[in-house]
Amino acid sequence: MPVIDRYGARYGIATLVPLTLLMLGATLWGGYAVMALVWLTLVAGLMDQLLVQPTGSTGAQIRWPDRLSVLLALGHLAVVPLVLVALSGTGMGLGHKIALFAATASFIGQVSHPNAHELIHRKGRLRAGLGALVYVTMGFGHHVSAHRLVHHRHVATPDDPNTPRGGESFWRYLPRAWAGSFRAGLAAEAARVKRGAARLNPYWVWTGGAAITALLATALAGPAGLACLLGLWVLAGMQILLSDYIQHYGLRLPLPSGRREPVGPHHSWNAPRGFSSYLMMNAPSHSEHHLHPDRSYEQLAVDTDAPTLPWSLPVMAMLATIPPVWRRVMDRRAARVMAAAEARIAAADRAAA
Repeated sequence: MPVIDRYGARYGIATLVPLTLLMLGATLWGGYAVMALVWLTLVAGLMDQLLVQPTGSTGAQIRWPDRLSVLLALGHLAVVPLVLVALSGTGMGLGHKIALFAATASFIGQVSHPNAHELIHRKGRLRAGLGALVYVTMGFGHHVSAHRLVHHRHVATPDDPNTPRGGESFWRYLPRAWAGSFRAGLAAEAARVKRGAARLNPYWVWTGGAAITALLATALAGPAGLACLLGLWVLAGMQILLSDYIQHYGLRLPLPSGRREPVGPHHSWNAPRGFSSYLMMNAPSHSEHHLHPDRSYEQLAVDTDAPTLPWSLPVMAMLATIPPVWRRVMDRRAARVMAAAEARIAAADRAAA
């Protein structure tokens, strides 16, 4: 039997409650979809102020993290068709349909994406393949390639399309990063095929899988279901790139002096909060993830030396959509982080001289 500690229970409650409510909202009564939306917004905001953040597990090997990730991935694959059928049908009122669509989009961005991100970093074809399948059903399969082969390798440098440029608004970043990450991932996979590290470029799977998903949605729920799926794809892609934008804004190399340094904790923003950390599979402990990408989410600790966002990721996401407000909140913070990095390098140079 797997050992489930108090942190495991919190991860499970935070993520499985909205998944269950979405399934009930799509099949029994639309009011459950309203409850899911409230859970993912108002409850999350309140509990962020009350719940203690994860501290990172250092105990014996436990099985619940992988099992929860697999369960959430399977739940995502089950809930999406249920939602499309409900949204395209006539048995639900307009208000409940809006709530169901909004709650599903929020769940995909806050739970399915962080969970699929965890799975594609895990060893073993089954778990990694399941995470990739989730991204394919989001219409964002190329993220599997671009995130692992480009973002983690080149983060905080001009070679990473998903690292924001200095002063770049989210709305300028969005199309550049969307197209840039697609192209960079494709080039990285083509290079792997060329040198014999892979037989098939997985972009055939990413694009073909998206087409198959769209065809299945049309067969299952008609043109209305396809339209709803495409809407969810747009919002999923926006949320994925919004996370990258927030977590790396202003923390770019080279430094103002032109120097480069190895990627460290200060090249990612953290947002350690209680509930949202459990809801998002500890994704707000982002610096630790970049230093140890193979480390499972429950093991990520909060690095006290890493820069910290003033509010939780969902709150920062809302601010990022309003560029003047975002820059007023973040520009000076980012400049201080980079100035401190510059000072550390200068001090190290003086000590070595």
